[in-house]
Amino acid sequence: MTTITTRAVEYPADGLTMIGHLALPAGVDRRPAVLIGPEGPGLNDVQRRRADALAELGYVALAFDINGGRWFTDPQQMLAHVTPLLGDPDRMRAIGHAALDVLRAEPRTDPDRIAAIGYGTGGAIVLELGRDGADLRAIGTVNALTTGRPGEAARIRCPVWAGVGSEDPIMPPAQRDAFTAEMQAAGVDWRLVVYGGALHAFHHPPVDQDVLPGVGYHPQHAQRAWRDIVNLLAECLPVTA
Repeated sequence: MTTITTRAVEYPADGLTMIGHLALPAGVDRRPAVLIGPEGPGLNDVQRRRADALAELGYVALAFDINGGRWFTDPQQMLAHVTPLLGDPDRMRAIGHAALDVLRAEPRTDPDRIAAIGYGTGGAIVLELGRDGADLRAIGTVNALTTGRPGEAARIRCPVWAGVGSEDPIMPPAQRDAFTAEMQAAGVDWRLVVYGGALHAFHHPPVDQDVLPGVGYHPQHAQRAWRDIVNLLAECLPVTA
């Protein structure tokens, strides 16, 4: 395992002071970089570990914040915060671009080789970056098969990988169909993996708090989804050093 370094980074977005988690691989050279979007409750150690794991693979990784350093423990409070955000593509894009700017400005980042992955709300945000024409090498999204404004998916400039649980009531089959129809109509290089028997947020280990109905951890599929994301990055954003 390579030695990585990590640090918190503060930056303004959405009227808040965001607190992201930056993980750097060993060395001083420029590396490909990955932006990581968190679930609706916020940025926690699960996402920080994802960034660390990618740094161990040789990527510069920034797990970005969406709630100004806050983790919502009450599902209803979380929904009250996240639902308006998910209904406002321009606001999501602004949050995403603010984080992308931080990642691109990092001296270790190769600014021409950046991918974005996200989970839940964070996945919706990285999809909106794609629809806004952001220069990304790959987009990966788990439990975020959100559709955008008509025609804007044609601005996506990279492959899109999406994963979802078959029993996810928040992203039901009709939503999957709408998402894939949007990607196909836009000529995007897309793929969708449906993980059999998995609920919403199947990738997130259990938390000691109330959760929304339809949320549940599936450890086997969580590992598979992570491997699928790592494979996406290896294909579209290989670490050559």
